Amino acid sequence: MEYRRLGNSGTRVSVLSLGGWTTFGGSVKDQETANDIIRRAYDAGINFFDIADVYARGASEQMMGKVLAEFPRHTLVISSKLFWPMSDDVNDRGLSRKHIMESIDKSLQRIGTDYLDIYFCHRYDEDTSLEETIRAMDDLIHRGKILYWGTSEWTAEQIQNAVDICEKYNLYKPQVEQPQYNLVVRDTVENEIIPVAQRNSMGLVIWSPLASGILTGKYDSGIPEDSRLGQIDWLREDLLEGENNPIEQVRAMKRIADDLNVTRAQLALAWTIQRQAVTSAITGATKRSQLEDNLQAATLELDNDVMAQLDRIFA
Repeated sequence: MEYRRLGNSGTRVSVLSLGGWTTFGGSVKDQETANDIIRRAYDAGINFFDIADVYARGASEQMMGKVLAEFPRHTLVISSKLFWPMSDDVNDRGLSRKHIMESIDKSLQRIGTDYLDIYFCHRYDEDTSLEETIRAMDDLIHRGKILYWGTSEWTAEQIQNAVDICEKYNLYKPQVEQPQYNLVVRDTVENEIIPVAQRNSMGLVIWSPLASGILTGKYDSGIPEDSRLGQIDWLREDLLEGENNPIEQVRAMKRIADDLNVTRAQLALAWTIQRQAVTSAITGATKRSQLEDNLQAATLELDNDVMAQLDRIFA
């Protein structure tokens, strides 16, 4: 397993990481299944585990926390996120100081740890002063409850504004951005997010490197009802519906994968982690066999010709 520095920090994270979105506490409700997947990931060298309070309404943090507690804390990089509503209460959402200070304690309790390595602002909060959010994150670092803070799905302008405020008031800057990035979804990240991240020495830990399973070939012949895209309407609309449907491109990449004797999932993951500025690709798994397949991408080296072929297919 390769380990890369998180931005300009001294902390290193595994190039492949394991996340809990829609899986642990969601489609995976059996604790033993979660234990098996997470233990295997850890044994394979994965040290970065990404969660969020909104994943299964806290159940993902609880389920992953139970097994992560088995490992020495210093060997783990654990992240969680906040922003989305956790109840119907008017203040139980967003990035206000109140919500940040209350949410961190709830997440720490659910996970069963004294601190988070990374705390992400899961989206940008238009209703809260950016300075208020940043000062709250800075306070959490000073209190030892988090080591770094980051953004997720923020625009380049929002990220730069945050950095500018930090520099003005000598506050801890965001260390990492977490955008969606894969062969299908790439323009904004490559043209806007990577430049601002590099300019400010930030890391990029990307989610959905397999485009919610599209790049595995799972949807070549349709959308299974029990699949992620069969159950999440907004995600299906974003990725499959409309004139930019990528299924034909995904079918075309099968030839390259077959020539290399790898799966399309391994090919897509290898492409992602070889891209400029990517620190880690957050993968998901509902069973151990999926994880085993993904792990092979960590040692798969794609030459320039293969990278160029994929770029032409997914132009």
